[in-house]
Amino acid sequence: MLIGCPTEIKPQEFRVGLTPNAAAEAVAHGHSVIVQAGAGVGAGFDDAAYIAAGAGIVDTAAEVFARADMIVKVKEPQAVERAMLREGQLLFTYLHLAPDPEQTRDLLASGVTAIAYETVTAPDGSLPLLAPMSEVAGRLAPQMGAWTLQKANGGRGVLMGGVPGVGPAEVVVIGGGVVGTHAARIAAGMGARVTVLDRSLPRIRHLDEVFGATFTTRYASRAATAEEVARADMVIGAVLVPGAAAPKLVSRAQLSDMKPGAAIVDVAIDQGGCFETSRATTHQDPIYEVDGIMHYCVANMPGAVARTSTLALSNATLPYMLTLADKGWRDAVADDPHLRAGLNVHAGKLTYRAVGEALGLPVTDTDLLAA
Repeated sequence: MLIGCPTEIKPQEFRVGLTPNAAAEAVAHGHSVIVQAGAGVGAGFDDAAYIAAGAGIVDTAAEVFARADMIVKVKEPQAVERAMLREGQLLFTYLHLAPDPEQTRDLLASGVTAIAYETVTAPDGSLPLLAPMSEVAGRLAPQMGAWTLQKANGGRGVLMGGVPGVGPAEVVVIGGGVVGTHAARIAAGMGARVTVLDRSLPRIRHLDEVFGATFTTRYASRAATAEEVARADMVIGAVLVPGAAAPKLVSRAQLSDMKPGAAIVDVAIDQGGCFETSRATTHQDPIYEVDGIMHYCVANMPGAVARTSTLALSNATLPYMLTLADKGWRDAVADDPHLRAGLNVHAGKLTYRAVGEALGLPVTDTDLLAA
């Protein structure tokens, strides 16, 4: 199979879909690899490293899309990239289709087969290709929130850890999954007083058993969430419904109960955001104010630490990429129901139920396609 990796073109996105080591593994499996010139530079990989791995370097994204059987990326294809996709081609990347009807329509029209990192599952029900970026985003969230809290950025001017005689910041994390756990750990490590809200009692018990008094846990009833949000200096939105649009857990009306200059960090923004007032921003222009509350809603947070993120993502995606290349997508998803869960689009058909429900589109059963 010919595997192609274009340069990411989403604003301020420095990650790359293939590392030189991943390219070398694909070549060792008997596949060919082409990489767009300069694709890895933002993550610290020059063209020479790819050539040494056995990959070919091509000048343009158009050549990558025209020649490759499988396109491996990081972020969802932008409009100009979607126009280059074709029937019979395999796209392997993050998609986040539920809040993105335009992308969904374009993928359906292209005839491409698209497997989304974020909906591939593991036997234990976890999301192995989303987890590494969730870990990165979770660890970044308090750091970005602390920056947003600085007075020069419109925030309250509160230091996360306080100082002797002055209390620390109050941080509330909504969601106790991978993102929330990592966010809570880092925020607590910065000296903040942290509360994690979640609706799963087993998850709350697990967090309590593992982390003890590092941070506080609380059941996320509507009343408890409203109470915690009102007293917080920073609220980190870390909820996820796999493949579906994020639920709106904090309304605009609730902003009036928050402290002026408090910071919201919406890590769920890729799936539409979990605050009513959230809208996607970029690293170049990351924050905005609504009713006195500062919002940080960058849709590709891990891109800020591109090298760490690229290496972590490649560690997770490489085995799946090799399986798809070795077997072909149809046999690969027929043999593995967890990889089949990643199939979102095929030949003009939508194949992921949560996306269909979010966008009001018909869905085709993936079992029929894999048969």
